[in-house]
Amino acid sequence: MTLLATLATTLLQIWGNWVSPIPSTASLYFAGDAMQHIAQIESAEKEDGTYSYENCFTHVKEQVSEANLAICNLEVTLGGEPYRGYPQFSAPDEFAAALKETGFDILLTANNHCLDRRNKGLIRTLDVLDSLGIAHVGTYRDSAERDSLYPYITTVNNIKFAILNYTYGTNGIPVSPPCIVNLIDTAQILIDINKARSKKADVIIACMHWGDEYVLKQNKTQEQLTDWLIANGVNHIIGNHPHVIQPTELRKDKYNGGHHFIAYSLGNYISNMSARHTDIGLTATLRFSKLAFTTLLTDVSTDSVRTDRNGFIIRPFE
Repeated sequence: MTLLATLATTLLQIWGNWVSPIPSTASLYFAGDAMQHIAQIESAEKEDGTYSYENCFTHVKEQVSEANLAICNLEVTLGGEPYRGYPQFSAPDEFAAALKETGFDILLTANNHCLDRRNKGLIRTLDVLDSLGIAHVGTYRDSAERDSLYPYITTVNNIKFAILNYTYGTNGIPVSPPCIVNLIDTAQILIDINKARSKKADVIIACMHWGDEYVLKQNKTQEQLTDWLIANGVNHIIGNHPHVIQPTELRKDKYNGGHHFIAYSLGNYISNMSARHTDIGLTATLRFSKLAFTTLLTDVSTDSVRTDRNGFIIRPFE
């Protein structure tokens, strides 16, 4: 085939895709705070000293696995023994293994408890996740690692997603070099957004650890930061930290006719919290469609889940 014929064939194929396009689709599942209080750890311990969490996720595993990509907030360190719950968490490695077995692909690690075991715990958490083959976003061993891995970019069915993750703080524990925790800093976030754009991300999702604990409505800071994030190129926002469900919002995009999904707080996914509203969490499944160079959010479904404290089993809440 001559060069001219090859070029003509290629142009016809491109034209055919425009005339009779087949959109690419992808679904992302988001869950709230995955926690391990001491009662949960004791409940999971077996006679041989190992830990089993497989029963905790039996009733949600199918829903998690149905999504192309599943993400939740890991609100503990995997800092090794002695295992501890609140106020400074260190959970058994088996907890992370159970999240992977359930179908979670990405764990968010930038939260106020990520330094509960200081740098050693932060690094060990990342080591365990790496050993299990679970992607993680939000904390880093050093600046070189952050530069190479962040923003986290993954492609699902020809749709390129950028996942960002930031926390308001670390419970007063200072971040000590060389480790890095992504803190909410608009100057740095803007750099990260622009980097995601330069990598040709179709969708940029910011996962924010923010807000007031146990308060059922977002605060002014959350609202202002939401406006800023969307104005600067973030497409969707998923919030955590308050441990209760806060409102969701579907906001129309000013330019392309699409929509921005905002969840101010998904609440707890699994925990031993007993305060009012803390036993119920929200999950959100976002579905996307890409046609040519445009990717749009086509559907959002939310479901409530509840932690049954008798065995710490997550069940759909009706």
